[in-house]
Amino acid sequence: MNPWPFVIAAYAVTIGGTAAAFIWAWLAMRAAEKAAAGLRRER
Repeated sequence: MNPWPFVIAAYAVTIGGTAAAFIWAWLAMRAAEKAAAGLRRER
């Protein structure tokens, strides 16, 4: 049995998961920075 389809799928899942986690963290960071800036303006 040829293992390459599994290897390619594993790399795709790993790279896709890493990209998704990076984008999620980046969006959360932007939202937190926006909230922090809003708190600074209120003072």
